[in-house]
Amino acid sequence: MRKSHPIRRIVLTTAATVSGVVLLLSLKPASGPASASAAGAAPQQTAAAQSPQGGTRGGAPTAAGSSTVTGDTERTQYGPVQVRLTVSNGKVTKAEAVQAPAGGLSDQKTALAVPKLNQEAVAAQSARIDSVSGATYTSTGYKKSLQSALDKVKPSASTGPSGTARPSGSSGASGAARSRTVTGETVRTRYGPVQVRITVDGGKITAAKAVQAPQGGLSGQKTALAVPRLNQEAVAAGNARIDAVSGATYTSTGYRQSLQSALDRAGG
Repeated sequence: MRKSHPIRRIVLTTAATVSGVVLLLSLKPASGPASASAAGAAPQQTAAAQSPQGGTRGGAPTAAGSSTVTGDTERTQYGPVQVRLTVSNGKVTKAEAVQAPAGGLSDQKTALAVPKLNQEAVAAQSARIDSVSGATYTSTGYKKSLQSALDKVKPSASTGPSGTARPSGSSGASGAARSRTVTGETVRTRYGPVQVRITVDGGKITAAKAVQAPQGGLSGQKTALAVPRLNQEAVAAGNARIDAVSGATYTSTGYRQSLQSALDRAGG
């Protein structure tokens, strides 16, 4: 058997080694970038997944201290009036009439008066707002419903931001402790009883309402004419020295007497 030459074996071994090295070098660049690309994709995906969370935390906060309060429905000669308030941190931020006289000429007066009344309610932060000329009944009903809504807000204003009750004598109180409703004596007149209820805040009349007044036939018409004016004048004057309404002398006299008795009980 013929033996292979030693030099030939060395040449073959060297060639095999060189071929192996070349093969390894040709494979390494292909695997390097691919692995680097795969390694960089994972952090990118994680950052994208986290960005919506960051966006949520950076969004507008919800108005946790905001609430809506609706006042009493006030009946007027031309229809009911009812006011709804949006209150945030004890401050009126929005006012709207959810009920107002409608139909015929009333539509025009409502469209004229209500936006102005809404604006004044927010500006004044009270029911001491001016009536809109030409819409006296709507204005009067609006102010009464507005006052009743404010009365419903005041009890919640006696608590501090943390939900703990403020002391009754605290200077930070909104005045709810000073606000109260007082009803005057019933005064008998020739056409029926008259009785006045007032809301007093800080020594001032903030609302006045006839809880009794002559009714039926002509008396009902005179009451509808006189009482809104008397209520308005009582708040404006802050006392019982108000003018009688022409054509409703008995009702006006009884109103003033009951109003005075209510003021006496309130200490005014």
